[in-house]
Amino acid sequence: MRTRLCETFGVEFPIFAFSHCRDVVAAVSRAGGFGVLGALAFTSEQLEVELKWIDAHVDGKPYGVDVVMPAKYEGKGGEIDGSKEALERMISPAHREFVAKLLEAYEVPPLPEGESAESLLAWTQGDGRSQVDVALKHPIKLLVNALGPPPKDVVDKAHAHGVKVAALVGTAAQARKQVEAGVDMIVAQGTEAGGHTGEVATMVLVPEVVDAVHPVPVLAAGGIGSGRQAAAALALGADGVWTGSIWLAVKESDSPPALIEKILAAKSTDTVRSRAISGKPARQLRTAWTEAWDKPVPGTLPMPLQFMVTADATARIHRAAGKPGTRASELLGTAIGQIVGRMDSVRSARDVIYDMVEEFVETVERVGALLPKGDE
Repeated sequence: MRTRLCETFGVEFPIFAFSHCRDVVAAVSRAGGFGVLGALAFTSEQLEVELKWIDAHVDGKPYGVDVVMPAKYEGKGGEIDGSKEALERMISPAHREFVAKLLEAYEVPPLPEGESAESLLAWTQGDGRSQVDVALKHPIKLLVNALGPPPKDVVDKAHAHGVKVAALVGTAAQARKQVEAGVDMIVAQGTEAGGHTGEVATMVLVPEVVDAVHPVPVLAAGGIGSGRQAAAALALGADGVWTGSIWLAVKESDSPPALIEKILAAKSTDTVRSRAISGKPARQLRTAWTEAWDKPVPGTLPMPLQFMVTADATARIHRAAGKPGTRASELLGTAIGQIVGRMDSVRSARDVIYDMVEEFVETVERVGALLPKGDE
């Protein structure tokens, strides 16, 4: 299972694994894949700690960092851009009351005294740039951006450090814009994927993007978690696969037990594209939380206000889920793709990689056997 990206990044397999968990990132890279740490949830100081840990536990194998530098968000370019206090004032009392009543209805207790949730994260380009600066101090091989073309100065800075830049897209038109911005690699992410997605399915999107940006390499993303799916992705013209959801339930994952239990029980139809997380459509588990927010009243807020109004609630739900005296588990969810229907056991990251490669080889051999031999 080798493509030109194996040579570019010095990996055994062109399997890229996105995860917010450093243990997963390191385990995937050690197993021959390419781990990518999602930086959004960390402050710059926390990101430095995470990357130092990965450096010490990745055995010299390559890895990357994923940041979120949205092309559009509330207050961008204005006086309030990046001002947490100003953004907080834009959240209506009705939205805060809605969250409070929802948590009360499901008996979700407050966080312990002295514990709080970071409400802004790196949703703005200013914070994203800070994360980029931290990441480039480490031996990363790839910088990935989501939700729009990365700023030119970020692309140039990464290239000056010898780091490739990739970006996620949901249409061929978006892919062309990314290449024009100097991006080295495109992640064509179909609507089946977890997190922020567009509306075009992977089977349709990948060949459209491959044709649109040739010869720029493309990773196929969205609903990919097996060797058969990886073989299909390469047959569509991709040079590798970008995976995310399947790592939420591996042994190395830091997902709480209550969430893993829900993931293993879920079917592919148990996900929904909802604005409940960030204000932009993102595929996630269908829960009482998403159903409440998908009603017209009070309605979701634009990015980053939606995350800000729900950050404390999300932390409370995750802490309380699975404990007696609360219905927090009914609200508990996560960004996850339709591949969740195939996630029915907890395996190590290494086993996931090796199982994918073994099934890929079997699939290619089976398809190859369909071709006529010799004079047939």
